[in-house]
Amino acid sequence: MNALLRKHPYWLAVLISIVAAGIYWSLLATDRYVSEANVVLQSARMGQPEFSMSSILSGGSSNDLLMLRDHLRSVDMLRRLDAALDLRSHYASDRIDSFSRLAGDEPMEHLHAYYLKRVSMEIDEYAHVLRVKAQAFDPQMAHAMVTLLLDEGEAHMNALGHRLAAEQVRFIETQVQELRAGLDRSMENLLAFQNEQGLVSPTGTVESVSAVVAGLEGELANLKARRGALGASQSVRSPEMVRLTSEVSAVERQIALERARLAARNGGSLNRLSADFETLRLQVEFAREMYASALAALENTRVEAARSLKQVSILQSPTLPEYPTQPRRLYNLTVFALMALLAGLIAHLLIAIVRDHRD
Repeated sequence: MNALLRKHPYWLAVLISIVAAGIYWSLLATDRYVSEANVVLQSARMGQPEFSMSSILSGGSSNDLLMLRDHLRSVDMLRRLDAALDLRSHYASDRIDSFSRLAGDEPMEHLHAYYLKRVSMEIDEYAHVLRVKAQAFDPQMAHAMVTLLLDEGEAHMNALGHRLAAEQVRFIETQVQELRAGLDRSMENLLAFQNEQGLVSPTGTVESVSAVVAGLEGELANLKARRGALGASQSVRSPEMVRLTSEVSAVERQIALERARLAARNGGSLNRLSADFETLRLQVEFAREMYASALAALENTRVEAARSLKQVSILQSPTLPEYPTQPRRLYNLTVFALMALLAGLIAHLLIAIVRDHRD
């Protein structure tokens, strides 16, 4: 055996490393306690979308869980944990073995990398459940870490949901105010036009004048028919014919006057006023409809914003561990031994190949 080890010293290195690893994992490695909690995000909306790329892009419940997971793993969360639990001092305690211990003066980047090795946030894609685990070197610290992670995560998601809802409502409220101002301007323009022209409704006046013209045209036709019938038996200069001719002329002049009120080339006619009035009236109606639609959208936005707020519901509260489940001593030792033996075998093969080439 000694001769074999002298001839192949790398096997001695393999043996020493396995023995050292066995001593470390068996005697020196500090126990770590794991606290676990399961949470789910719920809202007033019925039903949850499936975990898929489309749900992530569209913003489903799995996307919310990913956002929560990312926040729990963030440096901001680490700073809150360190401020509340003095996490750095706990992980840098002298009672922890040197391989597992954190140096007390490590920068935040190294502390964050160490923190990510001691916490685990896994998403159950089927049940849409976030499983949060934290490792510490005493059970109370592990339990306190998971409890604070859930509290801070819930506060963050609620703040995020309230801020998004408030921004949506604020945007619609701004649109409502702008549309209300536009409606007021349109109504003021319409009232100013009515006061300037002295007409409440030029369109109604046009209809009235048109009715008058139609009545005069009917009366004119009647007078012309009577004059034609009377002309067959009387001369043009007879008193009755003169009277009918005068009435026909008067009615024709009145029709011309009424038609001039309706339409004229120089502007100021009733048809022009009616067209301008209709334009202003349509602007008022459009502004009123837009304002009503914005009010309905505001109410719907408020309802949807309230329904979209997320709540972190705890399916399993943070556990207080009674037994250290980390490190996995036998597993780690077995894996290390296999890797060391594999490394020794590779070294043996490489040396044998080199010797064959020399020969």
